[in-house]
Parts: sequence; C-alpha cells; structure tokens
Amino acid sequence: MVPSLGASGQLDAGRVRRRFWARAPGAVAESPGAGPTDGRASPDIAGTPATIQCPRNRNREETTLTKTAIQVIDRAAALLDALGRAGGDASLKFLSADTGLHPSTASRILASLLAHGLVERGEGSGRYRLGVRLLQLAARVGRQLDVRREAPPIMEWLRDQIGETVNLSLRDRDEVVYVERIASSQTVRVEQVVGSRAPLHVTAVGKLFLGEAGEAAVRSYALRTGLPRYTRNTIVSAEALGKAATAALAQGFAFDDEEAELGVGCIGVLIRNAEGQAVAGLSVSAPRGRRSDAWVPLVQEAGRRLSARLGYVEVAEPLPAAT
Repeated sequence: MVPSLGASGQLDAGRVRRRFWARAPGAVAESPGAGPTDGRASPDIAGTPATIQCPRNRNREETTLTKTAIQVIDRAAALLDALGRAGGDASLKFLSADTGLHPSTASRILASLLAHGLVERGEGSGRYRLGVRLLQLAARVGRQLDVRREAPPIMEWLRDQIGETVNLSLRDRDEVVYVERIASSQTVRVEQVVGSRAPLHVTAVGKLFLGEAGEAAVRSYALRTGLPRYTRNTIVSAEALGKAATAALAQGFAFDDEEAELGVGCIGVLIRNAEGQAVAGLSVSAPRGRRSDAWVPLVQEAGRRLSARLGYVEVAEPLPAAT
C-alpha cells in the first residue's frame, strides 16, 4: 500500500501512522498530526472523547498474561508427569509434594484437567489418575510413530558421545536384523551392514530379546537352532544362555564379548514402546580393545530417550512399606 497525498500535496501523516499502530477494540482513531503516544484525548469514530492507550503498556500486559498462561501449562504438565510416575492413582498430598506446588494450586489445576478428561478422580477415594482422554490422544500419536524415524538423532548423539558405530536392530524370529546404522568416523571401526542378520544368541541385543521372552522361549530357541558356534566365546549351552539372558534383562543391558566375531565387542539395550513391549534394540559396536564398560550408562540413556520418543514411561519402583 502506497501512502496517498493529502489536499495540500503532502503525505497524509495520519494514514501512514495507521499502517503501523493497530487499533485495539475500544481504542480511538488518531487525528492527523497527533502522535500515537502523545497522551492527548482524541475523538472516537462516533465523536466520543477517549484516552489513547499506550502500546508500550499494552505490550507489557500481554507479556504478563502470556507468562502466566505458560506457567499454568508447565504446572499442569508437571502434575501429569507425577501421575505417570506414580504408576496408578495418587493423592493430592502426594502430587503436591512431588511437584512442589501448593495443594490449593495443584487442586485448581487438577480440577481443570478433570473437566477436560485428562485426569480422572476416584469417587470413593478422591485419588487422581490419568484420564482416558490421554489414551485417545496417545493412540493418535502412536499411529504416527516409527522407531526407524525417531532413532537417527538419538543414535547420532550416542555416536558423538562414544565415537563408535551405533546400530538399530529388530527381532525377526530367531535373528536380529540391522535396520539403521550411524557409522563411526574412526579409521578402524566396526560396521554392521543395514539389512544383515545375526542369530540371537551371539548378539548383545539378541540375548536381551531372549531374556524378555522367558526361560521356556530360550530353551525352545536352543532346541530349534542348535546354538551354532561362531567363535570360541559363543554360548552353546541352553542352560548358560538362559542364565546370560536372564541376567542381561535384569541389569538392563547386555554385552557381546567376541561371540559373533573375534575382535568385536558390543553393548546393547532394548527399546520399548508405549505398551512396554520390546520393539527394537540399540547397540554400540567397536573393536574389542576399545570397547569400554564406562559406555554402559550412555547406551542406557540413549535407549531411555528413544523409548520415551515411542511413548514409554518408566514406572517408579514402589517404596517399601513402613515397619
């Protein structure tokens, strides 16, 4: 829009200003020549005198309202997270203590969440729990999630922390299939070819999958495959494999100590979806001489991050009963 010329042939100053100062509801139009913040009364469109509101003050008010709204959202999210950690229902006292919110503040926010179906409340106990509305929303998100799409940024983070190749694998019957890889920049490195396969009992992630399936499944796998040996370190006993798989699952990670290939060592963890099912495995592969047990917490952290991206929420262990 090009400013028009007034009757005198000069630019119409009032029209130029109106391009840059929005007129709020109830505010007044400015007369030509009067600045938007000169503090003088100006006639309204209907001719009624009114006071011009300073845009600077209006911006401060809007900023304050925005900060307050964001603070409420943060507190609501904290309460939902606390309910998720509780693993069931929780009292107002617990939620207040867990989030650091005053009970009256927590109660008001919970009432709003209750009205929207995001939280439910037991009729008899008065305790709170996550609402069905969250399940409906989660189902929509779940349809959009794909472990192969969510994994690469987290795999890159892990590769950058450790400097070694990171693999994403899926279970396919008696094998793991490597579906994604973020390669190390090291001159001497281990690389699993995307699309390649390996038996469950010779890989770190494979032992975790077996542990997840249970002892009977391990025995069945051993009988079905015969546990072929690949190196002198390969586990070829069903009993030993069962113990290794159970121990790996209990500690939350597993090693491959040159069991598939001499000179290669791996650390693996399971990836879980929103239902807690083991849907994938994440592992680091390196020359055995470079592999360090100090990497375990980093691999576990990457596994937690990827599982969280798939909707998995770790449930806090219940506190021991008072004696």
